[in-house]
Amino acid sequence: LTAKLLGVESGQDAVIRALLYEKAKEKVYPYDITVEKFTNYISKLRNDLGGCGLKDEGIIVPPELGAENRTSSNVLSADYNSLSYARTPQEIFRIVYASGDESSILKVQMER
Repeated sequence: LTAKLLGVESGQDAVIRALLYEKAKEKVYPYDITVEKFTNYISKLRNDLGGCGLKDEGIIVPPELGAENRTSSNVLSADYNSLSYARTPQEIFRIVYASGDESSILKVQMER
């Protein structure tokens, strides 16, 4: 089940990121910043909440962060070797629940 969900999630992520990449230089109303910058802000937030370094990147990155240090396009967020970043269940909980604390889900469940 997990592998199937991961496959679906990866496909959806690629489609969404491809659409965002096409619009990277467009300004987002009413914020007056580009789609590219927005994706960088979201990635920074996910990295901060996950608490385990750089595992998310915007749709355009400096070439030294791009695939094999040769590209700045980043439709598929991946490491230097073009392998997707691994996340632990704890990192995912910290991001999904926007708490930076994976135990917050346990606290919510225990309160019910």
